[in-house]
Amino acid sequence: MGGILGLLYSLSLPAWAADTIVVGSKNFMENRLLAEMFAQLIEARTELTVTRRLGLAGTQVCFEALKTGGIDLYPEYTGTGLVTILGERPMNDRVSVLNRVRTEFLHRWDIWWMAPLGFENSYALALRRDRAQTLGLRTISDLVHVAPHMKAGFGYEFIQREDGLVGLNQSYGLQFQEVIGMQQTLKYQATDKGEVDLLDVYTTDGRLAVYDFVVLKDDRHFFPPYEAAALVRGEILNRHPELGKVISLLTNALDPPHMRELNLRIQEHGEPVPQVAHSALRALNLVSDNHAQPPASADSSDSFLPYLWSKRSELTMRTGEHLGLSSFGLFLGILVAIPLGLALEQWRKGAETIIRIVGMLQTIPSIALLAFMIPIFGVGALPAIMALWMYSLFPILRNTYSGLRDAAPNTVETGRALGMTEWQILRTIRLPLAAPTIMAGIRTSAIWTVGTATLAAFIGAGGLGVPIVAGLQLADTNLILSGALPATVLALTVDGLLGRVEQWVRPRGLEPLR
Repeated sequence: MGGILGLLYSLSLPAWAADTIVVGSKNFMENRLLAEMFAQLIEARTELTVTRRLGLAGTQVCFEALKTGGIDLYPEYTGTGLVTILGERPMNDRVSVLNRVRTEFLHRWDIWWMAPLGFENSYALALRRDRAQTLGLRTISDLVHVAPHMKAGFGYEFIQREDGLVGLNQSYGLQFQEVIGMQQTLKYQATDKGEVDLLDVYTTDGRLAVYDFVVLKDDRHFFPPYEAAALVRGEILNRHPELGKVISLLTNALDPPHMRELNLRIQEHGEPVPQVAHSALRALNLVSDNHAQPPASADSSDSFLPYLWSKRSELTMRTGEHLGLSSFGLFLGILVAIPLGLALEQWRKGAETIIRIVGMLQTIPSIALLAFMIPIFGVGALPAIMALWMYSLFPILRNTYSGLRDAAPNTVETGRALGMTEWQILRTIRLPLAAPTIMAGIRTSAIWTVGTATLAAFIGAGGLGVPIVAGLQLADTNLILSGALPATVLALTVDGLLGRVEQWVRPRGLEPLR
C-alpha cells in the first residue's frame, strides 16, 4: 500500500517542485556513485530535498530527461557530450573539449557543465595479458591484422557510439570476426575465461586491478577526453544558486586512482553505493561524522533466504511500486480496449485492420517504447504507466472483439426473433457469454504488464526492476533474484485473483468440464 501511495504522490508532485532537486544517473556503477555523492552533498549542505532517479538507461535517456525537466542534474563526461550528444568529431585537447561543450550546451539548452571533478574516465580496449603477449599486442593499431580472427565483447552503448566501435572501425579499420553485446561485469568474466578475446573498459574501472588484463594504447588518439562533471539545468541554478556552490566543492576532488578504489569497493567488494559515497565525502571533509549515514545493507553473499528477509522493507516498497505501475497500466488498458472492442463488433468491416494496428505496438521493444515516452512525459512513473497501458491493449481488445463476435450466434438470432433490442441482446446474451474470453485477455495482459514493468527501472519509475538492474551490473545473483522472484510471485498472484473474477463473471452452465 505504501508503494502505491508513493506512486500516486510522485504523479501528483511535479519533479520541478520548488524545494526538490532530482538527481539522475546512468545505469553503470561509477555514474551511480557520483550521482549519489551529489545527492548526499546537497542534502548535507542545503535545505533542499533530493529525489534520486538513478540507473536510467544510458546517455540519451539521461540527457532527454535533463532537457525535459525530469531530472535536474546528473554526472556526464565531456567526450560523451561532444561526440554522442552534440554529434561532433572527437578532439584531443581536454580544455578545447570542455569549452566547446560548455558553449554549445548553454546556447542550445541552457544546460551548464560544472567544473570537472578531477579525473577522466575514458574508453579503452583490453584483453588478457597472456593473449596480448602471445599475439604481440601493445596498441590498438596492432589489432588490425588479428581482429578478423577475434571475438569481441563490447557494451551495448559502445557498439552504437561514434566515439565507440563505429568510430574505431573508421579510424583504425578494425573488423572483428564477431562482436557480442554484453553487460559490463559479464564482459570481464567472459574475457577472463577466454570466451571472448577483447572487451571495452572504462579507465577508472576498479576491476582492472583485479583481472590481469592489458589495456591497449590508443596510438592514434581516437578517444576524446572524458572529464567527469555535473551537468545541471540552468533554470534550477537560477532558482537555487546555492546548488552550484555546493557542487563546486567537488571540483578536482577526485583523481583516477581514488575513483578506481571507490569503484572497486562497489564492483568487487559488494559495498552499497550510498555507503561508499558517504565515506568518500567524509574523507574529503565535505560531510560531518554526525551527518546521517546510509543504513548498512545486507551482504548479498549470504544464502538467499536470509538475504531476502534482510531486504524485506525495501522489497515491500518495490513490490508496492511495481503493483501500482502494473495496476494503473492494466486499468487504463481495460478502460480503452473493452469499449473499443464493443464498437468494433458493431463495425466489423474495419475491425481487423484496427486490431492489427494496435497489435503492432507489441512489436516495439519495451525499453524503446519507454524511451519514446520520455520527451512527452519525462521520467518516472507517468511514462512507464503510459507505455504499460499501450502494451496492455492488444490482448484485451482482441479477446473482447472475438468473444462478442463469436458469442452463440444461434442464441443471438433467437433473441432477435423474440423482439429483443440490440442493447438487450448485448447486455443479456453477448456480454455474459463473451465474459470468460474477455477475462482471458485481461489475464494475459496482466501477466505481460507485470513482467514488462520490471523495465520501468530504466526510466526512474522504481519497481522490482531496480534490484534486477543493479544485480545485472554487479553480476550478483542474489540481488537479481530478490527482484525477479517477487515479480514472478506477483504475476502469479494477480493471475490467480483474476482467475477468481473470471469464475465469478462466467454465466452458470458454462463452467468448464472437470
